[in-house]
Amino acid sequence: MTITKMSWRPQYRSSKFRHVFGKAATKEHCYDGVPITRSVQDNHFCAVNPRFIAVITECAGGGAFLIISIHHTGKVDPHHPRVTGHRGNVLDIKWNPFNDLCIASCSEDCTVKIWDIPKQGVLRNLTVPQKDLQGHSRRVGLIEWHPTAKNVLFSTAYDYKVMIWNLDCPEKVIKNPVKTISIHTDVVLSMSFNTNGSLLATSSKDRKIRVIDPRSGAVQQETNYKSHKVNKVLFLGNLKMIVSTGTSQWNNKQFALWDPEDLSVPLVEDNMDGSSGVLFPFYDPDTHMLYLAGKGDGNIRYYELSPEKPYMHFLTEHRSILPQKGMGIMPKRGLDVSSCEVFRFYKLVTIKSLIEPLSMIVPRRSESYQEDIYPMTAGNQSALTAAQWFAGLDKDPVLISLKPGCKAVEAYPDSTTGNDFSSSLDTRRVQSRPGLQQLAFIEEKSLETKEGKEPKTFNDSIQDKCQTTVSNGCDPLQCSPPKTENELVQAFHRQQQEIRSLEEILVQRDLRITQLEFEIRNLRNSHTST
Repeated sequence: MTITKMSWRPQYRSSKFRHVFGKAATKEHCYDGVPITRSVQDNHFCAVNPRFIAVITECAGGGAFLIISIHHTGKVDPHHPRVTGHRGNVLDIKWNPFNDLCIASCSEDCTVKIWDIPKQGVLRNLTVPQKDLQGHSRRVGLIEWHPTAKNVLFSTAYDYKVMIWNLDCPEKVIKNPVKTISIHTDVVLSMSFNTNGSLLATSSKDRKIRVIDPRSGAVQQETNYKSHKVNKVLFLGNLKMIVSTGTSQWNNKQFALWDPEDLSVPLVEDNMDGSSGVLFPFYDPDTHMLYLAGKGDGNIRYYELSPEKPYMHFLTEHRSILPQKGMGIMPKRGLDVSSCEVFRFYKLVTIKSLIEPLSMIVPRRSESYQEDIYPMTAGNQSALTAAQWFAGLDKDPVLISLKPGCKAVEAYPDSTTGNDFSSSLDTRRVQSRPGLQQLAFIEEKSLETKEGKEPKTFNDSIQDKCQTTVSNGCDPLQCSPPKTENELVQAFHRQQQEIRSLEEILVQRDLRITQLEFEIRNLRNSHTST
């Protein structure tokens, strides 16, 4: 097989992402005064979801990380409470993709801990985890959540083992993983799942890429390609390819593209520059864009990928004088679709103790929702339970639309979330037909009476139903006060919109009450006439 060498000359072809540009946040929208860790581990050190940003911090006498509300920009209080339950330095943190209030952390103390974060954020130091996973014999350097199965966590340590944990159990301390994969001969440097989580790709310090069946632990494919010293590996799920970054024989930064069914020779291999530092790969399956961010420099190169040769098309490069130590990325459901934002980084700038958001924007004149750049994307609902996945079932992620007002539906019936599912259906029904609010209220009241509960008043029911429609996508407890005149004007317009929506609900309520009174009067007249 011949190796394709990439050309740096832009190829003139039809692409809606050719002019994507990076827009760094202004100083008031950054997070300033964050004591970022000085660890030499080649991890991201940062994890982001639509509610919180978590960053590993420098801490004496143990390990800690900081959790800040995503809306609380500006100067961070130096005495801000932290998560401080580890006895050694924290090396990696990852948010649960299906629960924005759950985060996992691993440390040099050989443990993995699962933390429940209060809705309003961390108000005092957290020292007691929800679960403590104790199975590794050496420091744990990397953790990954399964992309489709609920409460399944993977961890790897300097004991060369990959352990699979099932968190669907009542025990607070778990000492035995469900599965231990012991096929690596050196430290695992990165792990990545394919789209449905049926395959796991790993890169190791022995310079090999392995594609593994995570349930059996069997190696499906393995590289023996000597001229590419691999560091990071990433599955390009919907393209059925793997990208790896590392160094060449002459110590130049290098990346390669692989066919996961044949790892003998890369499909594409290209050198970049001779600077030191790891290349972090990030992939957006919705736009087929690959971002390569160098640790220790401020540049981010991005490419558009295709399933046919030449596979990779260089778009452009975002340059910055601020070097990044690590990067966090916002899930697609947390992006600002009104400004055509297709990706968002959170750069850790150690020299300034700063976290700088960087938005990747598709330039469009219209401010309306652009469906062509926002296809259906993976949401925050799991497709499988842990038991189903361990039993051998595979499912693709549950997709959602990013169009404002659209909501995800549960992928499977779950006894613990069945009430939430029915209430979400009821909420959508009420939003689409406000005249049925009274019928829903009467049904709820009769159910509560049968169950012996104290019935809610109608106003309480209305308030519960409308809570999601008037919150504008953020928790009021997490919103910081407007800092500029522009933010104050935006807050005013949002408030006016909420008032209008409530007025409309009240008008519909009055109309429905009048209609019901009329129907009751007709029924009484028909009874008296008979």
